[in-house]
Amino acid sequence: MFRFIVPAILIGLSITLSFVFINPLYTGVNGITDLKAQIVSYNDALNNSKSLEAERDKLTQKYNSIDPANLIKLQKLLPDGVDNIRLVLEIEKLAAPYGMTLKDVKYDTISASSKNATDVVTTVKGGTEPVAKKSYGTWDLQFSTEGSYSNFLYFLRDLENNLRIVDVSSIDFSSDTGPGVNVTSTSSTPYKYNFSVKTYWLKN
Repeated sequence: MFRFIVPAILIGLSITLSFVFINPLYTGVNGITDLKAQIVSYNDALNNSKSLEAERDKLTQKYNSIDPANLIKLQKLLPDGVDNIRLVLEIEKLAAPYGMTLKDVKYDTISASSKNATDVVTTVKGGTEPVAKKSYGTWDLQFSTEGSYSNFLYFLRDLENNLRIVDVSSIDFSSDTGPGVNVTSTSSTPYKYNFSVKTYWLKN
């Protein structure tokens, strides 16, 4: 009987010792391993932060080295906002020397603000996936004006040569003189022109 009691006591003691001494040590080792992993993660994040700071300083130095006059031109070429009122005023200024007044100005305020700020989703084989968000937005503008064909050509030339990027999407023209009118560069007959243009702005 005694032979069976002693091994049982020894087994119980070994189990007790494992919980009292060995298990805490094992738990402590795991805790140290987790801490080491966290330290490695923090060091990686710190190194990445230093790299980003160095890249930021490099870009800041390049930006500061640009001629201020060229910065103004770049801001006008591709502004950091739609700035729709200024664009309309610029187009009016281009049309004014030719006696052409802008009328029926139309634009979509939603597409200029929220629509272009979201990712576009395209359909591909097997479902849909988001296309990478563009760093720029687009803005559509419609307006009409009247003038001779020769003045129209001059206005269109100035619009295309303007520093602000403006793509002419479509142009429709008509005349009150009826069909069969011969449109030439020397024609002084007033026509009505319907413009659809697209401009761009840089997202922050």
